[in-house]
Amino acid sequence: MAERPLVDRVLARDPRALARAISLIENESAAGATLVGRLYPHTGRAYLIGITGPPGAGKSTLVDRLTAELRQQGSTVGILAVDPTSPFSGGAILGDRVRMQAHAEDAGVFIRSMATRGHLGGLARTTAEAALVLDAAGFDLVLIETVGVGQDEVEIVRTADISVVTVVPGTGDEVQALKAGIMEIADIFVVNKADREGADRTAASIEAMLTLEQRPAGEWRPPVMRTVATTGTGIADLAATIDRFREATKNALATRRRARAEWRLREVLGRAFMQHVERDVLRAGEFDELLTKIAGREIDPYGAAAGVMARATARQDTPGCVLDHVGIAVADAAELVALFDRRFGLPTDEPEAVGQHRVRFVGTGGATLELVEPLSGDAPVAKFLEKRGTALHHICLRVPDIERAMQELTSRGVRFIDTAPRPGARGSRIAFIHPASVGGLLVELKEHATR
Repeated sequence: MAERPLVDRVLARDPRALARAISLIENESAAGATLVGRLYPHTGRAYLIGITGPPGAGKSTLVDRLTAELRQQGSTVGILAVDPTSPFSGGAILGDRVRMQAHAEDAGVFIRSMATRGHLGGLARTTAEAALVLDAAGFDLVLIETVGVGQDEVEIVRTADISVVTVVPGTGDEVQALKAGIMEIADIFVVNKADREGADRTAASIEAMLTLEQRPAGEWRPPVMRTVATTGTGIADLAATIDRFREATKNALATRRRARAEWRLREVLGRAFMQHVERDVLRAGEFDELLTKIAGREIDPYGAAAGVMARATARQDTPGCVLDHVGIAVADAAELVALFDRRFGLPTDEPEAVGQHRVRFVGTGGATLELVEPLSGDAPVAKFLEKRGTALHHICLRVPDIERAMQELTSRGVRFIDTAPRPGARGSRIAFIHPASVGGLLVELKEHATR
């Protein structure tokens, strides 16, 4: 029996599927981007609660106790715990799941540690997308615990529906971490470890700072709460206050989420543009050459950026074709995979089913080789193999916009086998040109996944 698609398993809240989906997203793969696109229509129902604050504030214990309280109220809870990155494995160095074992057997709770991987702001780069996975899976609430943050690491406000800032007394200047940005993002302040000496002083200091802010009448004013997470003291009151905030700001929630969507879109576009520049505009090693020239004062950063932008926009006036891979028809890829590995040390990706075929990509450091294996006797490549045996099947040209490329090529008299783009491997979209238009060759156009 074939395994259900990953999207269906995520929607069914299969824990293994959730873990796999978040891993794909963390790796920033094309498959992860495609998965987000398919899950996105099922999101928007979960309420995202951000728990942030300086190191040592007891955020993990607070999240653990708050989860228990929310489960008693009947809510399902997803937890994303962001930790520093291990310099050895690249994974989460602390692994907050270790501290939340009380929920390990609870089907209504899913816990995932995420490594920052060098990303600043208190979160991992893909935390927002991981939250979308838990949202699509039907969790009522998603708790996002940031790594210990400083004064200006306030990315949580761009990810969560409510930001809970946690502080702890007895650390000298208790409000030092609350200056500037982090003071402004709090919807609720929590003085944790309130059984320690100095808790009242810390709370009073925060209250004093809040009185300096001019807020419009009727606007939510962040309360200052006291908790002792290790014993559960104050946790029920915290949960009740989160509910009050949610009710008080329900009319503004859409505006807040739209602002977050704008920030996220700008970030994704910026990253996608840089990937496009490095992959399709600059030649290999040219980016490093520009850095060397800037460091050597041969060119300034603005001049370098202007030159790259001019080339990037100029490429939009043409299909911008570059060689992506060469397709080879094979009856059984296993033997060739072993040969490429043994003889040349070339790695091969995991096989992927695309239509009537199974494909594997052999990495070469430049254009790749695609091994195309038929899954049935009536597949096109099966018929090709009957006539020619193992041989070159097609070449693939990558384009930035496949619809535009197809329109321009059609206007030049090129015939297509596919009248519209169709799904290809690695989340791409493809279309084949009729061999009669290119001297008997079979040519594939390919557009990388952009979602």
